[in-house]
Amino acid sequence: MLTVDGSHLEGGGQILRLAVALSAISTEPVTVTRIRQNRKNPGLAPQHVAAVRAVAGTCDAECTGLTPGSREISFTPGRIRQRDLAIDPGTAGSIPLIVQAWLPVALAAGGSIKVSGGTEVLWSPTIDYLEHVFAPVLRRAGALIEITVLERGYYPRGGGRVHVRVEPARLDPIAIPEGEEEDCGIVSCSAGLPTHVVERQATAARDLLNRELGLPCTADLDPREGGTSVGSSVTAWNGAKGAVALGRRGLPAEEVGRAAARALAEECRSPGTVDVHLADQLLVYLALYGGEYSTHTLSMHAETAGSLLSTFGYTIRCRKNDTVRFSA
Repeated sequence: MLTVDGSHLEGGGQILRLAVALSAISTEPVTVTRIRQNRKNPGLAPQHVAAVRAVAGTCDAECTGLTPGSREISFTPGRIRQRDLAIDPGTAGSIPLIVQAWLPVALAAGGSIKVSGGTEVLWSPTIDYLEHVFAPVLRRAGALIEITVLERGYYPRGGGRVHVRVEPARLDPIAIPEGEEEDCGIVSCSAGLPTHVVERQATAARDLLNRELGLPCTADLDPREGGTSVGSSVTAWNGAKGAVALGRRGLPAEEVGRAAARALAEECRSPGTVDVHLADQLLVYLALYGGEYSTHTLSMHAETAGSLLSTFGYTIRCRKNDTVRFSA
C-alpha cells in the first residue's frame, strides 16, 4: 500500500482527490496521511469526503477514516465498473472539484454522476469552466462528456445540481493546437437575482475583451429563478485559456464581468497554449494518455500533481524556458 503525505507541497484537497483517483486507476491501495495538515481547518471537509465517495463508487473501494475532520484515510480499490452515482456533500462544496476527481476514473468504464452543492464557488473552477475550457480538450482527444447544469448553487446555501455522463474511452494524446482560430465566449449566470445582473456582467466582460484584445466574444446569459442560492458569476475563455469571477454583495455587476475579462486578457497575453490552472488539471490525463502542452508559470498545484503522479509510477517531463512545457 502506498502512503501519501497529504501536507506535501500545495497541501490541500488536490492531493487527496488525485491520490484516490490514481489508486482506483492503478488498483494500488493508498493511505493519505496529514490531510490538509497546515490549513486553517485541517482534515476532511464534507466536499473532500464527497469526492472520495464519488471515486469509491466507481470501483467499490473500501475506505476507512472517511468522516469530516479526519486527517487520514485508507482507500482500497476494486475493479472499475460502469456506475450511475448520486453524491451530495450536504454543503455548498465545489461540484466541479468532485467531478474532476471522478472523471478520469469514470472514463475507463463510463457512467454518470449527479452532484449537489456549489456550481460556482471560491477556490474552484466554475461548472462553466469545466464545460467550455476543460472538457473541450478531453473531447478533442476522444472523450464523450455531457455536462448538464440542473440548478445553480452558490455559497453558503449551495443547492446546485449537475449531471455528468461519460462514455468509456481510451483517449488520444492530449494536444492543444497552436495557430488555429480559437473559440471565444462568455457565460454570465446568476441565481435569485434580477436578469439585468447577468446582462451587465456580460456587457462589461465583452466590451473589455473587445477593447483590449480585439476578441469578438459571444455571450450566453443564464439567469436562474427560484432555487435556494443567491449569487452570480462570469466565465470567459479563449480556446484552452479561461478565467472566472464571482459576484458578491456590494460588488457592481460590471466589476464581476471586468474581473473575469481582465484575468482572461492576462492569460491570453502570456505564453503557452493553456492557462495556468488548466495546466495542473490536465496532468493526470497527460500521464495516462501522453501528449504535450505549455503554460506560462509552474504553479504549486502543478508541482504537487507531478510529484504525486511520480509516486504512482508516472513520468511527467517539465521543461522551463520562456514557457513551462509539460509532456509525457
